[in-house]
Amino acid sequence: MWNRLVNSWELVKASYKVLMADKELVIFPIISSIGLFIVSLAFLVPMALGDMFSQIAHDGFGIIPLIIAFAFYIVQYFVIFYCNTALVGAALIRLRGGDPTVGDGLRIASSRFVPLLGYALIAATVGMILKALSDKSNGLGRLVINLIGMAWNIATFLVVPILAVENVGPIEAIKRSVTLLKKTWGEQVAGNFGIGTIFGILTFIIILLALGGAAIGLYFESIPLLIAFVAVAVVGLMVVGLIQSTLTGIYVAAVYRYAVDGEVGAGFDPAMIQGAFTPRK
Repeated sequence: MWNRLVNSWELVKASYKVLMADKELVIFPIISSIGLFIVSLAFLVPMALGDMFSQIAHDGFGIIPLIIAFAFYIVQYFVIFYCNTALVGAALIRLRGGDPTVGDGLRIASSRFVPLLGYALIAATVGMILKALSDKSNGLGRLVINLIGMAWNIATFLVVPILAVENVGPIEAIKRSVTLLKKTWGEQVAGNFGIGTIFGILTFIIILLALGGAAIGLYFESIPLLIAFVAVAVVGLMVVGLIQSTLTGIYVAAVYRYAVDGEVGAGFDPAMIQGAFTPRK
């Protein structure tokens, strides 16, 4: 356990060095968050005004709500993949010795508009199917569906950098992602990625501090103090989330470069990348 935490911290530090060299990389998760907020408003507000939620609660999902939900999934996935592609593309420029700009990342993502839209369609379809199966299952069945979802995430781990760099479509990118994972480390991922572990701990600490601060505010019956602690916690969680997203994108770019070129660069030790996976026996 301790060795995993140490390795996790090394991954965070290596990714952070890249972020410090190109602080503008954090702009891509910000754009993604804003885009997702706008997409949610564009779908949810008309549905609320049209009283569609009460209809769904009363009659269940009909064909029209199902189509709207599917479209919502596609647009959400596209926004996420577009911004992630911009982030990973820019990070790869840095890892290969360049000096990327926000414009470089956006140009890379825009040049792959059609493949990203196709991948969003595939991901939305898989996501809706797995969600539908999970909702209808319980116990062992739901566990199996969760494992399938985990396998899908592993299989598609390198799809975004592949789409960012290689001139292939979404299906070929998925196949290529699986091939690279098998070729380099095997099929089985050795636990959670280090960045997720570190930022999970940070999130937990912020929540504990927020609860403690809220308790102090309630004890002294001070509404301003309570609001201040909650506001600081919300801002802290937002900052942690943005940095985690950025560092994760940098790490994915490093894994892809190691898989393709056999090297990483920009402060990463190849042994750290290899250590994130364990070969299949």
